[in-house]
Amino acid sequence: MKAPDVKGMRYSVIGGARSGIAVARLLKQRGADVFLSDSAPAEKMVAAARLLHDAGIQAEFGLNSGRILEADTIVLSPGVPDEIPVVREALKAGVPVVSEIEVASWFCPAPIIAVTGTNGKTTTTTLIGRMFSDAKRQSVVGGNIGTAFSQIIEGIDASGTAILEVSSFQLDHIQQFRPGVSVILNITPDHLDRYDHSFEKYTKSKARIFENQGSGDAVVYNHDDSVTRSIVEREIDPAVKKLPFSSSGLLDVGAFLLDGNLVINLDGRSSNVVPVTEVKIKGMHNLQNAMAASLASAAMGIPVESIGVTLKTFPGVEHRLEPVREHQGVSYVNDSKATNVDSVWYALQSFASSPIVLLLGGRDKGNDYERLLPLVKQHVKSIIAIGESADKVVSAFAGTVPVQSAASMKEAVRMAAKEAVRGDVVLLSPACASFDWFENYEHRGRVFKEEVEAL
Repeated sequence: MKAPDVKGMRYSVIGGARSGIAVARLLKQRGADVFLSDSAPAEKMVAAARLLHDAGIQAEFGLNSGRILEADTIVLSPGVPDEIPVVREALKAGVPVVSEIEVASWFCPAPIIAVTGTNGKTTTTTLIGRMFSDAKRQSVVGGNIGTAFSQIIEGIDASGTAILEVSSFQLDHIQQFRPGVSVILNITPDHLDRYDHSFEKYTKSKARIFENQGSGDAVVYNHDDSVTRSIVEREIDPAVKKLPFSSSGLLDVGAFLLDGNLVINLDGRSSNVVPVTEVKIKGMHNLQNAMAASLASAAMGIPVESIGVTLKTFPGVEHRLEPVREHQGVSYVNDSKATNVDSVWYALQSFASSPIVLLLGGRDKGNDYERLLPLVKQHVKSIIAIGESADKVVSAFAGTVPVQSAASMKEAVRMAAKEAVRGDVVLLSPACASFDWFENYEHRGRVFKEEVEAL
């Protein structure tokens, strides 16, 4: 892709968190006239204001004024919804609105691997990065995971690879964003509060990851997930190489399980990657993540032998089924990144052999807990309801298992410790966003771990 000439063009960036600041600075470095707006109070944006001032970027805080519309293009941070008045007004007036990853892609000299899906994005993206690192291949990892895409542009050249976790919010306003390899892990209901409670709209947003792909590109997708399989096979450009993965059946091409091995079949060549029992990250969902990462890496030339070594040693990521501590015979597990019902479903399956005390709740995103009822009946001995959605959690599970509410994470951990006995698991797997009590899911996970260590 040839980068557009942004010199002298006016860009308004909405959102002053990591992505917003990074894309504002990137555009400024390329000669654009940049203005940033964030509705958060100025006293909460002191660090951001300092960074922007040092970069020579004008900014406003505490409001989203009409000045935003005095631009040739508006750039949205992923946390900013389309529903805010200034964005609606811009769209109505025909002012182009693009996402941060769209702008960053204009200036990225390297091929892109982009990973999306409702669950497993962070584990899979991190694992691909580790596969490249172990194979001594230059790469950078970012996007929705840790470092904004706009921030990592300067750290890579055409010989490397940009490995990105990409959310539906980041895909909502792409125009030319084109990964060489796109990965769709699964599509299940999540963030429906941002999509008019329409699963169809959410699905279409995820599918945008491959809308600009063509000849020479590849899409890795979950053949076992009917929604994902249907949308890829129905809408993908026929010139794009389709690389499915399956944990439940054999495939002519892609990744699958055979005789206890994870197998990849690419370009007519079948290779045993690793025995399933030697994959370090556990659980069927992580095995699917491992297959997706293996396919994406192999498609970019990482040797199968090196991929197998990585799968034997990769320990997983923080806040995703992360063992914290064993105390008085009780295991404490931090799954703070489980921000939807499907993530909790996988987590409960991962501890099927142990009774679970489950910490559940937060800022609800339109959750339907009915899917969890069979697993809760089978594996959960009690639930501690937390956060804004505590009453909804109590209502959903009352009569199924004992449920009680906690007013803080400290209280929740202590209540769970009283409920649990030797051999039990205390599992923080909230199924909700964290923005009621915490800054983000990482903050929630850290506080949980601190309270567990304090027992």
